[in-house]
Amino acid sequence: MSPSIRTKYLGLDLKNPLVASAGPLTGKIDSLMKLEEAGASAVVLPSLFEEQITREEVEIALLYDFNNEGFAEAQTYLPEMQDYHTGPDNYLQLVRQAKQALTVPVIGSLNGTTNGGWIHYGRMIEQAGADALELNIYFLPTEPETTALEVENRYLELVSAVREAVSIPLAVKVGPFFSSMPNMAKRLYQSGADGLVLFNRFLQPDIDLETLSVEPHLVLSSSDELRLPLRWIAILRSYFEKSLAATSGVHAAEDVIKLLLAGADVAMTTSGVLRKGPGLLSEMLVGLRTWLEEKEYVSVEQMKGSLSQRNSPDPAAFERANYVKAIRSYTSQFAG
Repeated sequence: MSPSIRTKYLGLDLKNPLVASAGPLTGKIDSLMKLEEAGASAVVLPSLFEEQITREEVEIALLYDFNNEGFAEAQTYLPEMQDYHTGPDNYLQLVRQAKQALTVPVIGSLNGTTNGGWIHYGRMIEQAGADALELNIYFLPTEPETTALEVENRYLELVSAVREAVSIPLAVKVGPFFSSMPNMAKRLYQSGADGLVLFNRFLQPDIDLETLSVEPHLVLSSSDELRLPLRWIAILRSYFEKSLAATSGVHAAEDVIKLLLAGADVAMTTSGVLRKGPGLLSEMLVGLRTWLEEKEYVSVEQMKGSLSQRNSPDPAAFERANYVKAIRSYTSQFAG
């Protein structure tokens, strides 16, 4: 009997732990179908950005004010602002079409940083049929007066507001730059998160030396970036039972296996399928099944978290001792 590779994420029963994360391939129905055919157990649609929503609302408001002041009879034919379906209706249509075309769960995505009126779009995504919602918080504090506590509270207030707006499972995608990741994870869960997605890749700008301008610079991830979510998932799994998803650095079956051993419920990938195509998912599933059989595991659930910090033969390896060992073990031809 072959091992079971089923897993559970955000309360959703998934046929395997491979999820196609938000990216160019999850924004079109034809590529979504190819991802499902290749083995994706769920898909996360591209993010609907706060800026997209607020920009369209501002444009509608300006049009409303112009007509209201320009014509005396305007008040009789212009509806109130709440009656406008502002924002990217195309996104909601994508959710509906994805639900019709796919048999795997469809997870919507909201990307924002402020506690504003755009949050009600989470409810609209739910009404469009999404099985869950991923809140992608991409906030970079740049003011010296902004304290760490203020930043953390901003995250928590945002999660609480979205949690109030939706009844479907809520995952929160965050970056790694908190003073105490375990404490922040605890508070995010307490604020209404059903799961955490680790980690958001904060894209770094570059300087063009020819034009002397600051330019965006997107670099796809590599397997080397796996170790950051690997460490924190192993630590967090020792304390929390709620869902943990790993993203960034998932490019091979070995990456998926390591994350599951650390305690991840699912492994998400975008860069890998952008480089190699949806077929990479099939390859990773074959590799996962083969490894389970060779190691005589009966299921993914059995192996999941077996090398979390709490279950590891060397728990200190996830802490400072790992740093010391790594420094001492590195060799170079230029070292004396």
